[in-house]
Amino acid sequence: MKVDGLIFDLDGTLWDSTKEVAESWSKILSNYNFDKKEITVEELKPCMGKLLDEIAEMLFPNLDKETQIKVIHECANYENEYIGEYGAKLYDNLENTLKILNKTYKLFIVSNCQDGYIECFFKAHKLDKYFLDYECPGRTGLTKGENIKLIIERNNLKNPIYIGDTEGDMKAAKIADIPFVYAKYGFGSVLNYDYSINSFDELIGIKFSK
Repeated sequence: MKVDGLIFDLDGTLWDSTKEVAESWSKILSNYNFDKKEITVEELKPCMGKLLDEIAEMLFPNLDKETQIKVIHECANYENEYIGEYGAKLYDNLENTLKILNKTYKLFIVSNCQDGYIECFFKAHKLDKYFLDYECPGRTGLTKGENIKLIIERNNLKNPIYIGDTEGDMKAAKIADIPFVYAKYGFGSVLNYDYSINSFDELIGIKFSK
């Protein structure tokens, strides 16, 4: 099988933004008179890879649905500003690995994030030159699996692979009917996968086959 495209999840796969997200969301919470005054990194980790509405329910279970949605979208908007300026922690050897992979494969991103978040990743770290296309539910309203299919169709991919770190990523790859690479260094625990990596740069030596 000649793989022609690598489609990446973002959080837990390309970078760890939990510290920066926690800082920016805590700033928004300080504007409210809630019992909850801050968001911690440990609280955020189980949320990574989930949709904003799901995260709101996890973090603010005592708020009514309308307030949950209002606050989480304020958090997401400020998060984009914050991360666009300060960036986040890239995984080891990320850019050098992307540079090498880009010589063999077309590279893409599909993440369960708000509109503008992937652009912040590009802006803060000047990495957009390595990726041909990207998608998220904040732009399309589609699930991750459907967004992967959209990228495949839009770019005429024949044998792409999805790389992610959570059970949701694995299920999304299954929906798109493509192989899945489990990034073991990320946030999630996945049992069923086609390939696995312990660090991002292991992608350079991986042998994809049927």
